[in-house]
Amino acid sequence: MELKVFGKTGRSVSEIGMGTYYDFPWIITAKPGWRRGAARRVEAMKAGLHGGITLIDTAEVYSTEPLVGEAIQGYKREDLFIASKVTFTHLGRKALFRALERSLRRLRTSYVDLYQVHQPSPFVPIRETMGAMEELLEVGKIRAIGVSNFSLKRMMEANASLKKARLACTQMNYSLQHRGIEKDIIPYCRAEGIAVLAYFPLGHGNLARERKLRVFCDKYYKTPAQVALNWLTSQPNVFPIPRAANPVHVKENLEASGWRLSAEDLQELEKIFPGPVQGLAA
Repeated sequence: MELKVFGKTGRSVSEIGMGTYYDFPWIITAKPGWRRGAARRVEAMKAGLHGGITLIDTAEVYSTEPLVGEAIQGYKREDLFIASKVTFTHLGRKALFRALERSLRRLRTSYVDLYQVHQPSPFVPIRETMGAMEELLEVGKIRAIGVSNFSLKRMMEANASLKKARLACTQMNYSLQHRGIEKDIIPYCRAEGIAVLAYFPLGHGNLARERKLRVFCDKYYKTPAQVALNWLTSQPNVFPIPRAANPVHVKENLEASGWRLSAEDLQELEKIFPGPVQGLAA
């Protein structure tokens, strides 16, 4: 598994991570303790860790933090990059502190490498949230600050609200089939050295079955999913986080690293799946 420096953090992490959002039914039917299907998901995460993945993304609302905490047992904590997210209902200072403490207990760790605002709040000023984030940064409970599902304007407001730190990351829907953030967010992130965690990197699984990728599969002896993920890892400071639910799929994702699409093939892919740069909506 190839490593890349994660934005301005200076940390080298696996260029492909693991996402732990499974589906809405999983969240709404989750109960305290071990859940149905949890063992297979932990096995999937362990397969990724064994293959060299060091980046795992979760969130308090996913009901998967305990699974991540179980999967990482036996691994050196300093070798891992664990990211979690706080929901928009917990963005006030005291609520955010309490939310993080709960996440740390579920993750069975004393800190998270990246703590992200899951979505903007219509009620809590971003200055209050970012101020609380910086307090947590200063005491070592978190190592970097990020946002998720923020527009460019909101992301710039969040960054400007930080007094000493800067945003390390934004998490957005990004794939060959969904290139809309290339219009404004990607240029801003590149200028500011902000990493991009790309969720739904396989377009909800559609790219894993995409016939348009077959010519590249034949050329590189790879699957459509591996080609689609490699396109993302070829982008500066972009880290795809495909879902870790099936050990077989995670092992397949591991083979998307360690090689590179040629510059010509990258350009050809972007013609086949045009984004806003070409004047088409993603």
